[in-house]
Amino acid sequence: MAKKVRIALDAMGGDFGPSVVIPGAAISLTRHPDSEFVLVGDSAKIEAELANHPALKKVSKVIHSDVAVSMHDKPSQALRRGRKVSSMWMAIDAVKQGEADVAVSAGNTGALMAMARFCLRTLPGIDRPAIAAVWPTMRGDSIVLDLGATIGGDAHHLKSLAIMGSAMARVMFDLERPTVGLLNIGVEEVKGGEEIREAAELLRAADLPQLKFIGFVEGDGIGKGDADVIVTEGFSGNIALKAAEGTARQIAEYLRGAMSRTWRSKIGYLFAKNAFKALRDKMDPSKSNGGVFLGLKGIVVKSHGGTDADGFAYAVDVAYDMVRYDLLNKINETLDRDHGAVSAPAAAQEAVS
Repeated sequence: MAKKVRIALDAMGGDFGPSVVIPGAAISLTRHPDSEFVLVGDSAKIEAELANHPALKKVSKVIHSDVAVSMHDKPSQALRRGRKVSSMWMAIDAVKQGEADVAVSAGNTGALMAMARFCLRTLPGIDRPAIAAVWPTMRGDSIVLDLGATIGGDAHHLKSLAIMGSAMARVMFDLERPTVGLLNIGVEEVKGGEEIREAAELLRAADLPQLKFIGFVEGDGIGKGDADVIVTEGFSGNIALKAAEGTARQIAEYLRGAMSRTWRSKIGYLFAKNAFKALRDKMDPSKSNGGVFLGLKGIVVKSHGGTDADGFAYAVDVAYDMVRYDLLNKINETLDRDHGAVSAPAAAQEAVS
């Protein structure tokens, strides 16, 4: 029998805490019955929710914590107040102590990154972690990173993002050699800042067997799926993410309004109901929920703070896949074959989301 995947959950994270985290974990368990859970937070609230999910309760261990990190805490405040005692820290520490294989939280992004980096530390050759996520595209899905872990980055940092993102694509999409592109303002080699052009030169020169560098990708190329992995620094990546999510909601509202305007449009909607449902599902941000913190000596997954149970379940699914398909070893394999040449000496700024 395959080894169980042990998932630590910050039950107090996000806008709704256990009322979303526990049902979300229960949904994910139905898809991955070989999961076990460590649930960290207010034990009374967790147990009250678990009473509605006996199958989840059977495979869960509850660890009490009186401290929950606020969505408004600065990373430095969260570390001072929540180190070793908060539900967020204790979920991450379960990974460090070998009690869990992965941690998931819907809590404060900056605090989660700060705690994860402080508790787990970074992999050799990686100075700055990144947030990577699956991005729905016209040709399927792509991995996009960094989506807001740190601001800026030199050429070596961008190269390390390409290496880590390609490892995640190999896990998520079962690809032997994913295509990788650098997000830029044009596809010509003379376009973009010096660090982007230098990163392109480094990737071409490295010619790594685990990834195929295809050059620059413009902003519209993300949605078109021009590459399996699209790399950018955290400031631009976070703006791209929020713009895409906002556009998806805007289009959904336009469609809803158009379909209810006249009796003819209502009748047309009935005939095209299945097509509109498929479109809505494709554009639903919750179905792409789960940003993976790459570059750490352990796996941490960030869920949207305002998601519902279904959305949180997708984040838990991502966490399961990262463990079951051996993400950390795949990243280390690529770093080792690159002879440890990846580095990013510039100091990281605070997370931008």
